[in-house]
Amino acid sequence: MEEINLKSAIEALIFVSGKPITLEQMKTVLGSADAVSLRQAIEGLKNDYASQNRGMRIVEVAGGFQMIAATNYAGFLKKLFKDRSPDKLSKPALESLAIIAYKQPLTRAQIESLRNVNVDGVMRSLTDKNLIRICGRKKIPGRPFVYGTTREFLEHFGLRSLDDLPKIEEFTQMAQAKEANNDIEPIEPPTAEVKNEPGTTA
Repeated sequence: MEEINLKSAIEALIFVSGKPITLEQMKTVLGSADAVSLRQAIEGLKNDYASQNRGMRIVEVAGGFQMIAATNYAGFLKKLFKDRSPDKLSKPALESLAIIAYKQPLTRAQIESLRNVNVDGVMRSLTDKNLIRICGRKKIPGRPFVYGTTREFLEHFGLRSLDDLPKIEEFTQMAQAKEANNDIEPIEPPTAEVKNEPGTTA
């Protein structure tokens, strides 16, 4: 496949895939392309968008690549979607999510011990939003579930992997900035496994 065609094919795949598409998914679809060629083509697309001052950008997030609006046009997007009610996380939810993100995997009792409050409602909310999941059982009497973050957590906060988590004091600021941007909600294509996501679903 010629380079220009490869770039065009990748552009189409990223555009229609509302969630980050991985190199493995691209290789499966495109067949003969290898990871090095794919990355080179993606970098070429990113450079094209930047040099031509295009309204879209390609970013690496949650183990894959996604097309987003250029940040300098955020003001126009806010005006377009000003009447949409954002699905914000409450302060208790952010606090519990931060604990899980930095200390995972851990049990509900461990989370409550760190927060000194009952977290039943918060845990249900975070699970319903698919930001956390059960990723195993702790080998203690009662074998309680342990929780960890999901791929959707990485997408929500624009992280490539858990290694990109900011310092703890920056976590809430990042979450508030994400909510303020009120980004467009993507469609829901099939997801892929995230290499750095801990545990397996019990």
